[in-house]
Amino acid sequence: MKELDPTAASFGELDAAASRLLAGLGPLRDADIAAPSLLPNWTRGHVLSHLARQAPALERLLEWARTGVETPQYTDRQARDAEIEAGARQPAEALVADVRRTAAHFRRAVEELPAPAWDATIRPFTGELCTPRRILVIRLRELELHHVDLDIGYGFHDIPATARDIVLDDVLGYYAGADGVPEFTLRDRTGAELARFGTAPDVAVGDPAPPARPPGPVVLGERADILAWLSGRASGDALQTTGRLPELPPWI
Repeated sequence: MKELDPTAASFGELDAAASRLLAGLGPLRDADIAAPSLLPNWTRGHVLSHLARQAPALERLLEWARTGVETPQYTDRQARDAEIEAGARQPAEALVADVRRTAAHFRRAVEELPAPAWDATIRPFTGELCTPRRILVIRLRELELHHVDLDIGYGFHDIPATARDIVLDDVLGYYAGADGVPEFTLRDRTGAELARFGTAPDVAVGDPAPPARPPGPVVLGERADILAWLSGRASGDALQTTGRLPELPPWI
């Protein structure tokens, strides 16, 4: 489970991701906001509304860490979806201003979080127990992936290497603990092994060993293309494999 320490470098990654996003939003007009995003059933307005409302939701988790009083990120999925829907049809100028304002407020909230609170235990909407260090990863991941989802000319190959690798490590960590992941090895274009998934079945003492089975395929590609595939944004056509491309369970 990927976490980031609350350092100037970590905060700088968040600032840079937000700045790239906001720069891309500048030319958008109302008709652009109403157009489909790359996410099924979501317009660009839905994506921007989600990003704007996610910042205060994550701040509720920071408040939990600061006070010790359980403060959920969202009351439930219905409340989350209603917030997104309520903002999705705002004019472009209002939505972009909301994204800008909430991003700046979130930045102040993480900068001002007291040092002891960074070691507190909280639980995001996705259910894992973690510290606020994970909140930094979640926010960076959402800024970068949803920037791509907006379909405004920013793709996975445009994500800077440091931010890309943080998000990739986070997605790899999810699949390392997920059920139903087939056996395969993942390598980047240099040949470096990124992950090895799938395990042989457990054998009780005294039981005969199961028949040997061939190892799973090796999947190789550019890290940007790997992230696009693992996050469900691409079919994997840009990747190479020694067998059939594995079928993955859905990512979060």
